[in-house]
Formats: sequence, structure tokens, C-alpha cells
Amino acid sequence: MSLHHLSLLTSQSPASPPTSWVPGPSHLRPQCKAGEQIFLWRGTNSPPPSTIDNLVIRHIASLANRASLRDTTSYGAGLRKFHLFCDIFSIPEADRLPASFKLLHSFALWAITDPQPGDSIFLRGLRTWHIAQGWPPPLSESHHNRINWSLCSLENIQISRQRPLRPPVTLSMLVALKATLVLSDPFDACVWAIASCAFFGMMRFGEVSVTSRAAFTPSKHLTRAHTFFGVDLLGSPYACLDLPSAKTARAGEIQSVFLNEQGDLCPLAALCNLAQVVPALADDPLFSWRDSRGDIHLMAKIRALERINSILIAWGWGTSFGHSFRIGGASFYLAKKIDPEIVRIAGHWKSLAYETYIRVFEQISSRHLANAAAR
Repeated sequence: MSLHHLSLLTSQSPASPPTSWVPGPSHLRPQCKAGEQIFLWRGTNSPPPSTIDNLVIRHIASLANRASLRDTTSYGAGLRKFHLFCDIFSIPEADRLPASFKLLHSFALWAITDPQPGDSIFLRGLRTWHIAQGWPPPLSESHHNRINWSLCSLENIQISRQRPLRPPVTLSMLVALKATLVLSDPFDACVWAIASCAFFGMMRFGEVSVTSRAAFTPSKHLTRAHTFFGVDLLGSPYACLDLPSAKTARAGEIQSVFLNEQGDLCPLAALCNLAQVVPALADDPLFSWRDSRGDIHLMAKIRALERINSILIAWGWGTSFGHSFRIGGASFYLAKKIDPEIVRIAGHWKSLAYETYIRVFEQISSRHLANAAAR
């Protein structure tokens, strides 16, 4: 069964991307000037007393605390980015202050993958925040040495790659995308199908989108005719996307991506919804949408990423990249303790055993990958 010839609904224009990139609101982090954040942004834990229990002494200590720094505004960007990181990775407020070496090491690794102005002093700002809030410095000299080792290693990798490491899309981001997109809208229905398939299918973004209308070729890019639904040996439904051209395939070789049921975020449901909202012919692009006049358009990579990133920014996650879905899907499966070899096969990462495994993978994929989101 392939995807085409279903009903059309009215198109709406995608929203313009907002420009904010901030952590979620919290009573622990009141609105204030950047220079006041290290003093007014607090944690849920109470620091140990640093003076005797006397109002006059405590007041003098507070004055000394604020007078110890001449310029605190430069620390704001790093402190905001730290709380954004904690929001993304669901770090409890109680673990943010005081912060452990493990948390700060993880934050440093994450921050360098998407550098922003002010990042060069983010650890210094977090140290100052701890001291201003009454806590001892969070990192020892050996901790700093370990973090610097990691950052220098990543810098070497980035120089060799000539582009920064991409942060992964997470399951929470996927939930936010679906909650925000209007699935009855042709453009949004296409964006959601792209996001769900790219994540759970661990697909490269160039496999689910095209750079331009002129670049589209049915012999190289996915069309509606390249999509099939079936049932495997266990009676579980799956979808198969036959890529006519893939980065890891030989010239003229078709490479198949198998998609399984995944609860509320299911790519099979996303494809069926796309077929209903955006009916198209067999030779039309798989990931396409119709405007208000009924004209069909392929989904350009830049437009899909603009819509996706506008939603991630609005939810406080900043910007992402195309390969983040492939990386995020693999990270998600591995976090769910899916066999790494299964993840490698499903994601079409090269190995000597690839051709042997892929011949039988279609009939057992649901045993390993189906409903991982629900689990």
C-alpha cells in the first residue's frame, strides 16, 4: 500500500521563528538585570552558614558579597545557558546548586557543541554564582584539568570536521513538535512526517527533504511510490521507505528504511496523516504539501528546518540541525538499551556484515524497535 490520492485540507502559512533562547520560567530565577542574576537566581538547597547567627554580621557579609565584583553582567549568558541545559536534560532544581562535577562536565561538553557569545567564561560565571550564593567553588583543580582535556579533544575533532558537533533532538523535543504543529495543515503535516520518520528511522535530513524544486529527481529522491506498508512475521505493522539513492549505498542500489509503531509519536501514523491531508500522485515527492490553490510543493530543507527550529526556540531549546534527528534517534534507541548492532543496521551505518544482516532485517525489525517510545 503506497501513499497518494487522499483528501486535501486548507493550507496555512508556517509561523515566523521567534528569537528568544532562554531557560524556562521559575520563581527561583526572577526577572532582573544580567548583573543581578548571580545574586538573585537561587537554588532549592540552603548553603551552610558562613558567619555567626547575627543580623548585623550577616548584613555586612551581604554587602561584602555584592561589593566583591565590579562587573557581573558578563556572567549572565553562561548562567542562562546552564539553566537551559538543565531544562533540556531534565536536571532537578536541587541538583543545580550546588552543581556536581558530573553535571558541570556534561554542561561544558554540551555547550561547546553550539557555541554562543559569552561561553568562554561560563564556568567562571558558575563558580562566581556558587560563591555569591554561599557555596564553595564547585570544581577542584583536577576537575578543571579533566574538563579542559575534554574540551581540547572536542576542539580537535571540530577542526578536523570543519563544523561543530550537532546536539541531538530528544524525545521531549519531538513531543513539543507534535504538540505545536497543526497536523490538519498541509505544511505542518509534512513537517511532522519528516520529523517523526527522520528520528525513528535515523535518517539523514537530505533523505527526507530536497534543497530545491529544481534539485528533485524521482530516480534519486523519495516519492509516494517509494513508500509501502506491510506486516512482519510477528504480525506487527511497519512502513518501508525505499531510498533510490543513499549516502551509504552503491550507485543504483536501493536502500530501505524500516519504520515501526511508536505510540503517540508514531511515524506510521504521521505518514498516513500526510497521505490524507496532502493527496499526491505516485511520482510526487513523498514529503510534500499543497498550498491554498491546491498546487503541490516538495518540502525544501531550509523551510522544514525553519519551522522545526522556530518551535524548538519557542519551547526554549534553541536551534537544531538536520542530522540532529538521525543522532537523536540513535541516542534514544541506545538509551532504551536497544542492541547497538540493531541500531547500526537500522541506521545504515557501514560495516562488513551490513549486506548479510539487512536481507533479513525487514522481518524482525519490530521485535527490536517497535513501541520504544511507549516503553
